[in-house]
Amino acid sequence: MFEHFEVIPAVDLQDGAVVQLVGGERDSGTEYGDPVAAAKRWVDAGARTLHVVDLDGAFEGERTNAEAVSRITAATDVPIQLGGGIRSAADARELLDRGVDRVILGTAAIEAPEIVADVAAEHPEGVVVSLDAKAGEVVIAGWTEGTGIDPPEAAREYEKRGAAAILFTDVDSEGRLEGVETELLERVVKAVSIPVIASGGVATLEDIRALGEAGAAAVVVGSALYEGRFTLREAIEAAETTVSND
Repeated sequence: MFEHFEVIPAVDLQDGAVVQLVGGERDSGTEYGDPVAAAKRWVDAGARTLHVVDLDGAFEGERTNAEAVSRITAATDVPIQLGGGIRSAADARELLDRGVDRVILGTAAIEAPEIVADVAAEHPEGVVVSLDAKAGEVVIAGWTEGTGIDPPEAAREYEKRGAAAILFTDVDSEGRLEGVETELLERVVKAVSIPVIASGGVATLEDIRALGEAGAAAVVVGSALYEGRFTLREAIEAAETTVSND
């Protein structure tokens, strides 16, 4: 899935626009304009994958930015991993059949774990399970509900069920531009043999290196890119010089 430690720009969608939330709080977003323009900007700058999330779908439980997602897929030619509001195997299969490369299952995977095996049976490289951690436990429903589930234990379970990768998000750090925490990420990485994609808190190039050294196969970067803390090219160069300890 990832030949080298990869930087994946985030294109998070709310009300049809690109938005970056702080700490997963619904009304905390800063808007960054048209999603297609953002997606094309990152691809032109060297992105090999795009991370697209329907934030309204994550909160409401149904995809509400489908039109924007369709425009992104039509305008770009790199793999897209899509999450937010995908609540059934039928929804996931439809997206994969229509050209999305990987679906991200969060709430659906926690509430009905069999969905992972169901979708993976037809699309073995198509399912990423999102484990979003807040105060050390997995949270769901747009990061609003705790589950009491330990992220490393959950990662092992979903690997057994056929997940091609784990997306691990540190919700406490998400969007704050205050740096990353790697302890729980390292535990998740050590729990599985499939790739772990890290997300949340990246503010500097050193944060990218730290996540790679912790064993992440890729890192999703949002606010730091949109706020110009560094360029995507600089982030890619930092990733390319990182030695992973996985």
